Amino acid sequence: MKNRTLIYFVVVLLGVSLFSCKEEGEYHSISDKIEGESKPYHGALTSEQILADTELIEITEGEHTFLIPERKGQIKSFACIECHSKPVSQMMGKDAPKAHWDIKVNHANSDAMNCATCHNGEDMNQLNTLTGKNIDFNLSYKLCSQCHSSQFEDWKGGAHGKKVAGWAPPRASNTCVNCHNPHSPSFEKRWPVQFNTKTAIERNEGLGH
Repeated sequence: MKNRTLIYFVVVLLGVSLFSCKEEGEYHSISDKIEGESKPYHGALTSEQILADTELIEITEGEHTFLIPERKGQIKSFACIECHSKPVSQMMGKDAPKAHWDIKVNHANSDAMNCATCHNGEDMNQLNTLTGKNIDFNLSYKLCSQCHSSQFEDWKGGAHGKKVAGWAPPRASNTCVNCHNPHSPSFEKRWPVQFNTKTAIERNEGLGH
């Protein structure tokens, strides 16, 4: 009886070994087959042709490297020092020319934020962080990330914001200021925020539908 059991065990073990060994074109498991025969998701798709006429710069944030639109070339009043020839502290006064009269900061409480929160009064061609570090206008998203850290994490990973030319590589993402007005970043509410059946019925009745 013991000999029969031993023989049976050896036969089963041998059978498992023979069938589990990968031969040419065969795999140990379905996972191995998927991994072995899968193709890149995008295949031959590329955004390069669409991006050809867009001026982009490459940035690296953490483990993510991607492209963003060049910003300074799109700012009509840049370079700022063409007008701001002196530090703001020296230009203040009743006789100083009024500039940027159409800009109102509607971003945070006025006790917490004003123009100097982001703009460097000593070098207007630079932005500055809360700790006084200079930031290039092309990298203004670094200012936003100081307060909007969760949105920044989503953005650099690709979950927040809009792509310049879709999802096909190379990845090119709009920055915060491409979608948001930095002086008034909130979007205006548009009706309907949510569908209200009762309101819709009343509106249709009013129109005679």
